[in-house]
Amino acid sequence: MSILTRLVPDRFVLMLLLTVAVAAVLPVTGEAAFYAGYGVSVAIFLLFFLHGLRLPRAEVIVAMKNWRLQGLIFAFTFAFMPVLGLAAAYAPSGLLPHGLVVGLLFLGILPSTVQSAISYSSLAGGNIAASVMASALLNLAGILMTPLLVVLLIGAGGGAAISSDTVIKILSILLLPFALGQIAQGWLGAWALRNKPLLTMLDRTAIALAVYVAFSSAVAGGKMQALGWGVIALLCAVILVMLVLAMIAAWGLGGMIGLPRADRISLLFAGSHKSIATGAPLAAILFAGPQAGIVILPALIYHQLQLVLSAPLASRLARATDS
Repeated sequence: MSILTRLVPDRFVLMLLLTVAVAAVLPVTGEAAFYAGYGVSVAIFLLFFLHGLRLPRAEVIVAMKNWRLQGLIFAFTFAFMPVLGLAAAYAPSGLLPHGLVVGLLFLGILPSTVQSAISYSSLAGGNIAASVMASALLNLAGILMTPLLVVLLIGAGGGAAISSDTVIKILSILLLPFALGQIAQGWLGAWALRNKPLLTMLDRTAIALAVYVAFSSAVAGGKMQALGWGVIALLCAVILVMLVLAMIAAWGLGGMIGLPRADRISLLFAGSHKSIATGAPLAAILFAGPQAGIVILPALIYHQLQLVLSAPLASRLARATDS
């Protein structure tokens, strides 16, 4: 168990890996898959309602006053990282299947994760308040920015379902529930704070369901079986290089423009991390059928690698701050 804990430091990641394994052995197919798709839509609606319920409006306004840092993190996430995703997608030069190439592009345009970026920023001595709000704002902006960048960088040729139905889905099961959650804060905000473990479990269940249905479709469509160990190893290597370059660029950019050390640390983790919590639901909406399972695979691997690398990096930064 100690070895497994080092390799998979987050139980949620372990849960998602087990979900993928179950989908590979027992994929949902046929009529059950049809109803599971509706279940995913309901789960995503609930997920974004809870996001809206737990994001405090007053704190967002305060965080926006640090416009220099927040603007820099936003630009790094939705400008530099998509360019890095493009480079990562085309670097293997035909050695990866088309679905994984699209997945690398999709990875580059995802927003930052919330929990891990905040946790590692806190451990390293970063600006915790700025990290909290940056992660929240990036995920809110990602509801619009990620689909827009999918249209610009991937398009229908990459398997993205770009249509009026997609726009309606984004509005009805992403933006609408988030807005309802914000409105409901006055009535349910205190309840949400008291029941944080329950809401976390609901969050993770919704994400796992989206991953399970997406991978089931990929297995049923024969796409997963076409991925050999050599392809997976190459994909992991490309993603690792992408992550290391993102971290180096974020840290170097913060130093180049003279950010305080705490703000540099926040930029490092908020800028280089990617969210599977937002990526899985968006993939389920933006990519139809078997394509969604393949597209989300790079994000799942990146999420795991960012946890493995960030733990020792945060400890090293903390020791350097104390010395």
